[in-house]
Amino acid sequence: MSTPKDLDQTGLFGEIKRMARASGTVGGIATRVIGNKLGFKSNQAIHANDLRAALGGLKGPLMKGAQILSTIPGALPEEYANQLAELQANAPPMAWSFVRRRMVTELGVNWERQFRSFSHQAMAAASLGQVHRAVTAEGQDVACKLQYPDMNAAVESDLRQFRVVVGLVQQFLPAIKQDEVVRELEERLREELDYEREASHMRLYRDMLQHIPEVTVPLPVEALSTRRLLTMEWVSGRGIQKILDTNPTQEERNAIATALFKAWYTPVYRYGIIHGDPHMGNFTIRPDWGLNLLDFGAIRIFPPHFIKGIIDLFNALRDNDEDMAFAAYEAWGFKGLSRETASVLNEWARFIYGPLMDDRERFIQENDDPNFGRDIAERVYEGLKRTGGVRPSREFVLVDRSAIGLGSVFLRLRAKLNWHKLFQELIADFDEVALAERQQVALAAARVPPPLNGL
Repeated sequence: MSTPKDLDQTGLFGEIKRMARASGTVGGIATRVIGNKLGFKSNQAIHANDLRAALGGLKGPLMKGAQILSTIPGALPEEYANQLAELQANAPPMAWSFVRRRMVTELGVNWERQFRSFSHQAMAAASLGQVHRAVTAEGQDVACKLQYPDMNAAVESDLRQFRVVVGLVQQFLPAIKQDEVVRELEERLREELDYEREASHMRLYRDMLQHIPEVTVPLPVEALSTRRLLTMEWVSGRGIQKILDTNPTQEERNAIATALFKAWYTPVYRYGIIHGDPHMGNFTIRPDWGLNLLDFGAIRIFPPHFIKGIIDLFNALRDNDEDMAFAAYEAWGFKGLSRETASVLNEWARFIYGPLMDDRERFIQENDDPNFGRDIAERVYEGLKRTGGVRPSREFVLVDRSAIGLGSVFLRLRAKLNWHKLFQELIADFDEVALAERQQVALAAARVPPPLNGL
């Protein structure tokens, strides 16, 4: 685990030290993956647990990239995927002495005059930064997200190690071709380092969700924000696990799930924009069972034809129309896809779309088998191997992560809703041209800079 002393190692020495730690972790993964494939057995569950601890302590994008890979069937060995899927915002925080030095860098030597109070202890710590509660000189309650030091260097170091892991795994688990996935992760992770971009995403989501009373998006305080410091309105709420510990009623569980569904999918089907990181540290629950949406680093903007492809795939699965399904995958950016591989992908798609198909109230998963999703993923992976493999498109990555991540939250909530009705309400008046116009207006109003990949 990192200590305050570790975190104070900046510049070249800090990067070398980090690379050494990351390289040791990555080398261990590579050795065990290769050894297992060659028949040399090891206790992967123990190694995977060690891996999770090591990545959590590194505080960086290597952890975030591994989390996303863990949602794609067959992209990582099962034991590693299971452990990496559990990584959450629990990295150790910076000490107060170091926080003060970081705040001087961001707001100047007199930064404390701009606050009546500023908590010495972090309220939350994540992979790229930590959050402090404060009161501004004007008396406004705010949350200040301060980025850890040298994260640009950390990102590039971690991404180099991440490419090594993916390259080695690719040699022995070749059914999922990861090159487009890695490019997508690289660009989204680099975007997350820019808190001015995140502030624009926050303004964007406030605009897109302004007519959804179940969802609150805090307003950024631009005068107290920089590329490495994001200050925003403080919003009161409790973490979802604390809510679950109180054993809420079915009605309360359903209210939370409805707010989550609208928060994530209203922007998708009306504006072509997705929040790609739905883990439980990125939102809190309001006293009225609505939702506070808090983190806007992993935002993806899609061309309208991609959103149409999502809807077309739903219709294709509903109508058993293989030609429409194949065209939908092409609209998603899958290239060189055979009909046989598309049929295998349909099994994964039916798992994801399943709750949306039934026009009735139901749980997100009605099968009591805890291994149900894993068994489907294994069948899909074996099918992809048999049919020559697949290269997931860049656009697919965060859509898949959001669907799996939200599904796991809905499972934990034990929410029982008419998911079909919620979905149909969102897509009832879908029009590509209208979506494109709404997207352009919203992006301009929120002053969102172009994505790094130009899409």
